[in-house]
Amino acid sequence: MTPIDTLLKNAIVLTMDSVYTLYEPGAVAVQDDKIVEVGDEDQLVEKYQAREVIDCGGKVLMPGLVNTHTHVPMSLLRGLADDLRLDVWLMGYMMPVEREFVSPEFVRLGTKLACAELIRSGVTTFNDMYYFEDDVAEAAAEAGMRAVVGETVMKFPTPDASSFEEALDHCRALIDKWKGHALIVPAIAPHAVYTCTPDVLTAVVKLAQDTDTIVHFHVSETADEVQNVRDDHGIPVVPYVRRFGILDTKLIAAHCVHLDQGEIRSLMHAGAGIAHNPSSNLKLASGFAPVAKMMELGCNVGIGTDGSGSNNDLDFFEEMRLASLIAKPTAEDPTALPAKQVLAMATSIGAKAIHLGEITGSLERGKRADLILVDLSPIHNQPRFYRNSDSVYAQIIYASKSTDVTDVMVNGSWLMRDKQLLTLDEEELITKATIVAERIDTFLRGREESVYSKLIAIGGAAEEESFEIQAKVPIDDRSAIIDALENQGIKILRRRHYHEFDTYFEFEDEKQGRLRYREDGFLDKKGKIASVRSRLTLIGERMDEESDHEQDVLLSRTRYYAPATHSLRFYTEYFKPTKSVEIEKDRLRFLIELEGTEFFVNLDTLIKPQLGKFLEIKSRTWSREDAYQKSALINDLFNKLGVTDPNLVTVDYLEMVENQMKEN
Repeated sequence: MTPIDTLLKNAIVLTMDSVYTLYEPGAVAVQDDKIVEVGDEDQLVEKYQAREVIDCGGKVLMPGLVNTHTHVPMSLLRGLADDLRLDVWLMGYMMPVEREFVSPEFVRLGTKLACAELIRSGVTTFNDMYYFEDDVAEAAAEAGMRAVVGETVMKFPTPDASSFEEALDHCRALIDKWKGHALIVPAIAPHAVYTCTPDVLTAVVKLAQDTDTIVHFHVSETADEVQNVRDDHGIPVVPYVRRFGILDTKLIAAHCVHLDQGEIRSLMHAGAGIAHNPSSNLKLASGFAPVAKMMELGCNVGIGTDGSGSNNDLDFFEEMRLASLIAKPTAEDPTALPAKQVLAMATSIGAKAIHLGEITGSLERGKRADLILVDLSPIHNQPRFYRNSDSVYAQIIYASKSTDVTDVMVNGSWLMRDKQLLTLDEEELITKATIVAERIDTFLRGREESVYSKLIAIGGAAEEESFEIQAKVPIDDRSAIIDALENQGIKILRRRHYHEFDTYFEFEDEKQGRLRYREDGFLDKKGKIASVRSRLTLIGERMDEESDHEQDVLLSRTRYYAPATHSLRFYTEYFKPTKSVEIEKDRLRFLIELEGTEFFVNLDTLIKPQLGKFLEIKSRTWSREDAYQKSALINDLFNKLGVTDPNLVTVDYLEMVENQMKEN
């Protein structure tokens, strides 16, 4: 008899090989980290002398499950922000919290917490994308799990990199350290088309090809992502990223919700793997991926949980069941994605999708000993029918629960026996996670109370000058003012023509100030919109000035400016104003110089509401004295523009609109 380490017998062995070989009763022989043989129980019992013989008690013995897309450290962000659109969830909550809290210690704890949950769910291999992936790798290896670890690369700063160049340096270090490891496979993870410039994608492809490294990339997750690429580049997402060579790498394309048939074929011919994430796509209303069509066309489609921040769990049995159930009404075909095929997606096909099909995903001679035992005896799985041998696959997909997993082995080592974790201390992890949650709660409570903090949290905010010189007068005709500007010796530094749409957000606490979302449409000489710029400005309350100086043209207040990179709907849902007011106007703006001092001269026609035409003069400064000097020049400037004895209006257009609303 041949000596081996472990012989598992008296099991329903689902090999998940290419022909779905099933042995009942079957056995699996394991030596070191590999499977020696799989077959009928009687034959293997006679052939091998095992140091440990395990009677599986009639349980299902099958390959460990392969989670093809997740962000395991985000287990610490489970339940942080729910029932939100993807952009609000990601940009408004996840990324600000990540910037504040994500560290090597955070990542290690989150990874171990996730590993405990994954092991209990029968997952032996996961494909990750996050920050500080070296620490993800360390924690996963300590837990004994197999993992593809992808270091995130984005165009803007991340918790572990101030630039995409620095993120690529982290990728190189990750590859150098972990390439060839028994459990860990390093990868490069450019986040998505909307967070990566062409330069980023080109650099990623070069590094991936130079090092023969996997690329993990979000592709066509939302309809907005797809539409934006079409609007900006005139083609769908897959042809766009093909330009930079992404399809020439070992690609794992996550989500792929909104692909046309041509894109599916392109991914198939490129040998790319696809990670389908049913729970996350449902919860974020991203849509229904055409998985049945992908499988029909020959793609390797695996199943992923996505991160706990958007799922909110890592229960892989739930994902398998949903993958099958969603496909049927989507394809209008109850035979779409049958149970046997879904289990293959979760095992052998999933392993191929993340480019590890040669070593894991099925119980075959020479592959790594990554396997699990699933108990079919609980009441929710009774009775069992034997007429059709495929019924066991249906039992696993449609009736089994993650709690039915009793034992997990990875690389020939036990991670769980009889539902007891062997490599992780759950109580300790929960205690530490609770402390982190309390800190994040405190941070978010403080931020939720402050519009300013929420503005800072989404990035890009900068403080503007505190003092503003502002005065306006009603006018009947712009042409006289323009003639004066051009003929009174006033130096015109710049002129612009805008069509402006302003939405003002007001809040219950007036001390929060007002937030303005502005879309500036730049008009060409023909009056057509040539380009659009969007901005946010948080305008504080007017401060009282302790001075005898005229206050009708001089304001003192805080102002913060930020580029508006998202939609008006995003900001409405994110800031949650109690009221909003819209103002539309046509604006001719001149930047002029008078006696060495710069002013903006605005010729405004208010369209919505129709309040008439105004000449407005503005300037800003950080200096109180400079503000006084500028305000003293206002009357001189009005005189030069032909406005004598002006009836000054010193309130904002918003206040004028609100006063009109009160009168009506």
